[in-house]
Amino acid sequence: MTDPARPFELVTVFGGSGFLGEYVVNALAKRNYRIRVAVRSPNTARTPQVFGMVGQVQAVAANLRSRDQVARAVRGAGAVVNLVGILQPSGAQTFAAVQAEGAETVAEAAAAAGARLVHISALGADLASGSAYARSKAEGEVAVKRARPDAVVLRPSLIFGPGDSFFNRFAALSRMLPVLPLAGADTRFQPVYAGDVAEAVVRAVDGAVPAGRTYELGGPETRTLRELVDYMLETVERKRIVVSLPPRLARMQATLLEALDLVTLGLLPNDLKLTRDQVVLLQQDNVVSEAAVAEGRTLPGLGIAPTAMEAIVPSYLVRFRQRGQFDRNAGVDSATPDDLKPRSTSPGPDF
Repeated sequence: MTDPARPFELVTVFGGSGFLGEYVVNALAKRNYRIRVAVRSPNTARTPQVFGMVGQVQAVAANLRSRDQVARAVRGAGAVVNLVGILQPSGAQTFAAVQAEGAETVAEAAAAAGARLVHISALGADLASGSAYARSKAEGEVAVKRARPDAVVLRPSLIFGPGDSFFNRFAALSRMLPVLPLAGADTRFQPVYAGDVAEAVVRAVDGAVPAGRTYELGGPETRTLRELVDYMLETVERKRIVVSLPPRLARMQATLLEALDLVTLGLLPNDLKLTRDQVVLLQQDNVVSEAAVAEGRTLPGLGIAPTAMEAIVPSYLVRFRQRGQFDRNAGVDSATPDDLKPRSTSPGPDF
């Protein structure tokens, strides 16, 4: 529940229209917060305004490269959540501009407004990493802590749930390709459910999470990339050859795909895209550290029981089976993707 000392408090969520953003906005709405969803294009972005009561969720324009727009989006908010991140740079949306400089802009605006700050980073963030993605995430954390030392930083591992960009991507590839080449097949991940990450975010907004610390969020299981792809294939009931690519061949594949994407003016399907930076990133394990476990900087440490993949993933991958979700042998009749998506709250007082 919302702290009685700040009823119907306003929370600004940057990136609230994205995959994780929908879970976060829905969870905040259920806590009776008012939510301002800050996105680059409110008129075209998929915004979760259906969550909550009439007027409880509103979208505003805010580009992280504009300090004035960010400051206006934060004005009057008691808390700020920054979910913005990119997997691939595009034009002016570079890793540095979005995940380092953008994080700094949001943090400085939150500090100026006296708002609490929850910042989403990523496991693997490292200033010394050979990956521009990982370096920019770490640079963003440094900037956040400099501007707002009491900020709560959350580092999730691979996030899964209906609409995710991992299981859905490989399942789609399994329909197109007889062979699935993997860069970093032996790299370990600790997949975490989007709903659990959102719960951690909201508890931080509530003030129930010790401030000024960095938390590492992972699920109950650790698996290699190959094991995750094998699990996906078993779930969608497809037999495909899974090939582990050595780093050199993986870099060659990424270079070729980057060139094709450039030649086609960005028309290469997202499911087929792979960058050299991602190949570098895939050489490093993506799991919760022993230090975080020992210090209680994890989901269980926050009182959240991590959700297993088996409880969620089959319900939204069933559509990739050859006979689809209506296969009488599908075995997942108890839940559908719609059952697992965030839902709007029941009617209540207007704001």
